[in-house]
Amino acid sequence: MEIELSVVIVNYNVSYFLEQCLLSVQRAMQHVNTEVFVVDNKSSDESVEMVRDKFDWVHVIANQDNVGFSKANNQAIKISKGKYVLLLNPDTVIEEYTFKKVCDFINKTPDAGGLGVKMIDGKGLFLPESKRSLPTPTVSFYKIFGLSSLFPKSEKYGKYHLAYLDKDKTHEIDVLSGAFMLMRKETLDKCGLLDETFFMYGEDIDLSYRIQLAGYKNYYFSDTTIIHYKGESTKKGSINYVLVFYKAMIIFAKKHFALQYLWLFSLLIYVAVYLRAFGALVSRMIKNLIVPFVDAAVIGGAFYITHTVYTLYSGTFFPDDLIYNATYLLPIVWVISLFLSGGYDRPFQLKYITRGNLAATFLLFGIYAFLSESFRFSRLVMVSSISISWISIYAIRTIFNMLPFKGLKLKKRIAKRIGVVGDAKNKASIQDILNQNKINYERIFNISPSNERQKYGGYISSLNNIESAVKDFKINELIFSGKDVSNKVIIDLMERLSHQKIEFKIAPVNSEFIIGSNSLNTSGEFYSLLNKVTINQTTNRRNKRIFDIFTSVILILLSPIHIFFQKNKLKAIATTMDVITGKLSWVGYCNDAKMNVSLPKIKIGVFTPANVPDKPVLLSHEIEPLNIEYAVKYSVVKDAYILINNLLKI
Repeated sequence: MEIELSVVIVNYNVSYFLEQCLLSVQRAMQHVNTEVFVVDNKSSDESVEMVRDKFDWVHVIANQDNVGFSKANNQAIKISKGKYVLLLNPDTVIEEYTFKKVCDFINKTPDAGGLGVKMIDGKGLFLPESKRSLPTPTVSFYKIFGLSSLFPKSEKYGKYHLAYLDKDKTHEIDVLSGAFMLMRKETLDKCGLLDETFFMYGEDIDLSYRIQLAGYKNYYFSDTTIIHYKGESTKKGSINYVLVFYKAMIIFAKKHFALQYLWLFSLLIYVAVYLRAFGALVSRMIKNLIVPFVDAAVIGGAFYITHTVYTLYSGTFFPDDLIYNATYLLPIVWVISLFLSGGYDRPFQLKYITRGNLAATFLLFGIYAFLSESFRFSRLVMVSSISISWISIYAIRTIFNMLPFKGLKLKKRIAKRIGVVGDAKNKASIQDILNQNKINYERIFNISPSNERQKYGGYISSLNNIESAVKDFKINELIFSGKDVSNKVIIDLMERLSHQKIEFKIAPVNSEFIIGSNSLNTSGEFYSLLNKVTINQTTNRRNKRIFDIFTSVILILLSPIHIFFQKNKLKAIATTMDVITGKLSWVGYCNDAKMNVSLPKIKIGVFTPANVPDKPVLLSHEIEPLNIEYAVKYSVVKDAYILINNLLKI
């Protein structure tokens, strides 16, 4: 039987999304004779093994290097046999009849060389890049300098995303999205494959334009919708992304635009990049420094005012140099203590702020106790200043929390009110995953996966009345059981409920994880065993690095003593220097066996969790659980214990 459709998926370290994508592809290919290729660009998360174990019908191409998006797609296209070729992102979910609908449309539309579809993100919101215009210098100018955002419905200024075209109707467009790009094989034979000059980004624009130059049209097809989590393979909010993307636009301009306009277009691009980079740098500095600056000013002011009041009433005067130094020393010690304690991690958490306040208090009293009388000021001033500083820190956070700035909010531990759309049995399985991950939920409600509310099973609503149920029961997270609900229903419901402040997640068929996405710029959130890891938390990463530096400095200071006990003295010195410079960490994972799970990346360790007293030689199958335990239950105390027991083996 002739293969009608060849699906090509290029993957890089998004194993969970890839599995969910392939499950949706498996459903859709029941209606169209399809072959599927997964081209992996040297992922480190066992994506290849997952595909081979769970989807033996997929053709896997495992590259030994990251060859880029264009070259990886071309590898599969060259050996594909389908009448049509679909480039599909791994962080997508498609409807059951998506393949049939798009193939039927392109079959009935002889001039269609390429086709894209309506895309929504993980919140159910329409993605404007579903339909785009050609980025001519004029269109790019309006986009780069924000006019397209100011006037999105204008046919002149809003042309980049064609925002003036109805997203619920099919239109002829210029540019298809590489996340879902369907093309006739005969079209590719005429216009050529993806240009491998583009490593990532811009290749879809280039190919879309060449499809038009070959005499075909590109279409935005609105009769099927897919989820595109957008941003799981790349950090789209980063300056590096902006630089790579705009450089890709310059490559495109060099290929297709008149040379007399190229200098102007390139100038606009570079101006945009540097303006964006400068703006991001200033914004990041303000965001990161404003709170410590306010804290320091308030703490320094508290001491100065307290000292001034004390002097006025007691008549006791202290040297100006002493007061001057103390006014600066107190804020510096306090801000550093808060920083090391995680008090400046966003969103702010009161437990870390309190820990930082305590650390600052003990440190300041410790410093005060060791000072000679000539360098001390009144204990009353000291106690009063610290007390006012405590109150001020909490007052500052309360004020910031009331301001309309998202980055200054206190972390709220809101208990989730979860609605599970699925039958009672699958609801129980989903609840087990939530419990394993220690997800803080107030209550879980069961919503019938059918359009009619069933009499038995404890359902609070049917799909028809889900909007009312979400409102009445104050549900803030919906989890769809992939076994009970079709992808089309899931996508339709996400669109219907996108106006509500609600998170969406999917529990794929026969998988032990729940996956979703909370924002355009963050990795998709999933619930699984590995969601409990603590080693990847900002505070623990910082504490681990501080521990490495602190202990390395101590070892260097004590080197005349401890080097005497080392067998290989030069190697011990070199290792200590590698740790202090960040090339190594004192403790890392055991790397002697193949891992079936993906753990957060950390520095290679001088020692491992296996290097503890009385630990027998590990068998290969025992190494993975030990690494997982280290990642899940990480603490600086554990690193200290391992290092102390191996001091003579550096």
